[in-house]
Amino acid sequence: MRAIQISSHDGPAALEVVDLPEPEPGAVLIDVHASGVTFPEVLQSRGKYQISPPLPFVPGSEVAGVVRSAPEGSGFAAGDRVCAFPGLGGFAEVVSTDPAQVFRLPDSMTFAQGASIPMNVLTVHFALAHRGRLQPGETVLVHGAGGGIGIAATQFAVASGARVIAVASSEEKRELALRAGASDAVAPEGFKDAVMELTGGKGVDIVVDPVGGDRFTDSIRSLGQEGRILVIGFTGGEIPTVKVNRLLLGNKSAVGVGWGEYWMSNPGYLQKQWAEVEPLLAAGKLDPLVGVELPLDRAAEALELMDSRGAVGKIVLTTGR
Repeated sequence: MRAIQISSHDGPAALEVVDLPEPEPGAVLIDVHASGVTFPEVLQSRGKYQISPPLPFVPGSEVAGVVRSAPEGSGFAAGDRVCAFPGLGGFAEVVSTDPAQVFRLPDSMTFAQGASIPMNVLTVHFALAHRGRLQPGETVLVHGAGGGIGIAATQFAVASGARVIAVASSEEKRELALRAGASDAVAPEGFKDAVMELTGGKGVDIVVDPVGGDRFTDSIRSLGQEGRILVIGFTGGEIPTVKVNRLLLGNKSAVGVGWGEYWMSNPGYLQKQWAEVEPLLAAGKLDPLVGVELPLDRAAEALELMDSRGAVGKIVLTTGR
């Protein structure tokens, strides 16, 4: 099978197209139609992610495709349309995945959309519903609103009865955020003042922050009473620090969102999440907005696009099946 391999930590340009043996049957064997591209793969290409297997290895944490074979009692059978979270190995034509990390794909969704779901939608569900305790009627500020996490956060918050103010770096990305359901979309420059104006000086209840960097302090300042900032990632490159007196004033909270760590220590949690988000997916309330589809062989280009934050919407690799 064709696969993409990281054989050195020289960045996205060093990814290689290789031929590898197919995985042995045993878990759920999936013929991959599409693979989602996520920021952790960019970090893995430089050896800077917390999950960094010995070289060489096949990256790719989320896929969608058709089940080729499945263990008896797994709940899956040959021919099922699924998406999955293998964690690694997804940038390939075939992947083997634990049944607990495989999910039945709604018939209304394409494989490219399916490959956009596991990392983004389940992370956002954990962030907003579990860690953020989002309530209907609250206001959510979403950074990086033109990317995969930002789109998923916007759609999930709106589906939960919240108002969303989106922050995105270009007019094109802001327009996409509005398509995703945000009531307002603003530029990163001066976003705090814009938030205060849009909320009548009250501030927001939740900040979704996959970016980090120098906007973190103003994000905390944008929170209202008992507001919480959800720390999801650091695509901006810099890990910010918190002056805790800013949390004391206004009874604010900085909340860590470690979705992977949580589900790996809580068996069955992923399927519980899927039971809650699948109806929203089937109803179109969660609708992954795929922005770029590239063939599997162009994985290096896809990661470079992710690294430069040049993509509008989700980046997906396709196998041509």
